[in-house]
This record gives sequence, C-alpha cells and structure tokens, in this order.
Amino acid sequence: MSQVTAIIGLGNPGAEYAATRHNAGFWLVDAIARSVHGELRPEKKFLGHYAKVHLNDHEVHLLNPATFMNRSGAAVAALSQFFKLAPDNLLVAHDELDLPPGQARYKTGGGHGGHNGLRDIISALGNQKQFHRARIGVGHPGEASQVTHYVLGRAGKADQAAIERAIDECLATLPLALAGDWSRAMNQLHSFKP
Repeated sequence: MSQVTAIIGLGNPGAEYAATRHNAGFWLVDAIARSVHGELRPEKKFLGHYAKVHLNDHEVHLLNPATFMNRSGAAVAALSQFFKLAPDNLLVAHDELDLPPGQARYKTGGGHGGHNGLRDIISALGNQKQFHRARIGVGHPGEASQVTHYVLGRAGKADQAAIERAIDECLATLPLALAGDWSRAMNQLHSFKP
C-alpha cells in the first residue's frame, strides 16, 4: 500500500460555515497544522489553503479546498496532478453522518455514501475510489430530509466536545497511518471510547 503524502480536509469556505458540522474535515487538517506549528495559507494553484509540514519524519501536504464542498474534486485533482500523487497517497477527512459524535473511523476505498465532497473527488479522480478516508462522526438528524440543514448547522456543546476528542484521537493515530500501519491505526482509532 502506498504511503499517504497528502491529507485533505473537506468543508465549506467562509466564516458562516467555519463552525458547522460539514467542516469537520477542515477541523482535522487545521488541528494537524497546529500540532506541528504549520500554517495553512491561500494557494491559488491548489484552489485552497495549503501547507507542507513534517509529521513524524514524513513530509505531508495539507489542503483545505476553498471551493465549496460539492466542488472539492477540483482542488484534490490540482494537488494530485502537481505532486503526481496516486489516489492511495491521499487521506481525505470528512464529516460522517453514520457515526455518532465522538467516533472516527479510517476507511480505504468505497463509494461516496451520498457525501457531495466525496462524490466530486471520486469523479475528479476519474472514478478512482481507492483513497483513504478519515470519517469524523457528527451524528444523523434521523430524517433524510433534514440532513442538509443538520450538516450546515452547529453541533451542540457536548457533541462539539466529543467531535474534538475524536479529532485528537485521529491526530494520535496518524503516525501509524503515515507509516503505512493501517491495521494498528484502525484498531487504535476504532476502539477509542470518548
């Protein structure tokens, strides 16, 4: 399995979306940058905010697309083409309705599950699905018709704290994932109890 050399967070740009559940992927990438004193800066050629950082002796590209969620693929494709990255060099962090707040899971490959950001990335990569995902649980509103309003809303205090603990746990397991030890990274992250 190829090495992960880029971590992309999914979310929507702009202050009005910054604290919404749909931006959980951005939160993880921001947390990674903070953990190594890196700074994401606007980078036109990657259509987003970008930083190159060193994490446990691994050089990693961080990107939060500045496109809206349903156009995330353009930024991912631009980064991938520039650095000649294969889909399995990518770890895409995104909000996950099917997991409760406080849970996070790694996954490789699979469909988009109705997530517009993943759908656009799969399409932009020429239907390649074999990228890694960090699925950050935000819970589900219970009704499909409420999903859009829910993900574009803010989590309550307890849920937000749980999401942040799950992001911390993702950070703690990233060295294993970057070393290619996915089974240990998954075991550690998936057994985490908030």
